[in-house]
Amino acid sequence: MADKTDFTTGDAGASSIYPMQCLALHKNIEMSTSKAGKHGKKYEGICPSTHNMDVPNFKRNDYQLICIPDGYLTWLTETGEILKDLTLPEGELGKEIEGNYNTGEDVQVSVMCARSEECAVAIKSCK
Repeated sequence: MADKTDFTTGDAGASSIYPMQCLALHKNIEMSTSKAGKHGKKYEGICPSTHNMDVPNFKRNDYQLICIPDGYLTWLTETGEILKDLTLPEGELGKEIEGNYNTGEDVQVSVMCARSEECAVAIKSCK
């Protein structure tokens, strides 16, 4: 009897997280501290240094900014697809993106993606 396995709904096997030893977590990661309560609740995770923790896979892409309708960034991907599901970031970065766009500069937005969440993290002027 033949095995009828359906592979059409599977993925490439890539995971959004990978295990890393706790002792190695501080390497190559920028850490900062703030007062508890200023930006929300403070959480701590404690585990032995020889145990593994799940660490998210990060992916960074640069996209050409097309426009900013209603507080959403519209950008062009490398494949020519137009995406518009990312909100304009708050604070200085959002003001800088909007200011550079309003002056007519060609702007590239660096977008960081981890665990299906996307966030604009930097801009570059294309001259």
